[in-house]
Amino acid sequence: MNIDITGAKIFYTFPFKFPVLGQFSITETLVVSWLVMLLITGLCIFLTRNLKVTEISTRQAIAEFLVETADNFVIGNMGEKFRYMIPFVSALFVTSVVSNLISLVGLRSPTADLSTEAAWAVVVFIMITHQKIKANGVGGYLLGFTSPIAVMTPFNILSEIATPISMACRHFGNILSGVVINALIYAALAVASSALLGLLPGAIGAVLSKIPILDVGIPAVLSVYFDWFSGVMQAFIFCMLTTMYIANAAEPG
Repeated sequence: MNIDITGAKIFYTFPFKFPVLGQFSITETLVVSWLVMLLITGLCIFLTRNLKVTEISTRQAIAEFLVETADNFVIGNMGEKFRYMIPFVSALFVTSVVSNLISLVGLRSPTADLSTEAAWAVVVFIMITHQKIKANGVGGYLLGFTSPIAVMTPFNILSEIATPISMACRHFGNILSGVVINALIYAALAVASSALLGLLPGAIGAVLSKIPILDVGIPAVLSVYFDWFSGVMQAFIFCMLTTMYIANAAEPG
């Protein structure tokens, strides 16, 4: 089975090339991403069934709390005029969180593949550029690359390109590092378990040394940070940067 540079398994490659996309492969990242979308869709359907005006259920209370939190986050950081951005930012946050945490059930997180964050960053970059052109016009947007003096144009262009790259690499680097560290911890504990239990005499030591007993429990404690805290925090940071960049881009100047 083929492996790409990020470690995502390739399950199927189409025998022909698409005119625009070239060779198209269904990778592990793509399959788990579809699963993430199905989980989020199912959760949304579950939370929004049988909504009431009075005597609401606990499920509806949770749904209303999540919607209110999303409203406050976007409007608080971007202003009332960006209310239409609430669904996009909410979807981005939830997708990122679920993608980050799905590794807890043994699946490889889609966000451990740079192509996932790169796609998100490109979408955000297009929205940032749209807001800049909307606020300053095409001419004003292009003229902005010459500020404060024309000689700064190449550096301003690099700075513009660096925005989506830094957003993608920051998120990807933190998630991938967690995956790698967890794998190293599992491997180290397996070796330690084999060495310690191998000290037991006779057949008992020979049998138990082959069972990675230390891999049970200890990694779960560490995953509280590497999976739960880091996963949620990276999703929050990505969405915070998205709202800040888009809101700043809408300012004339």
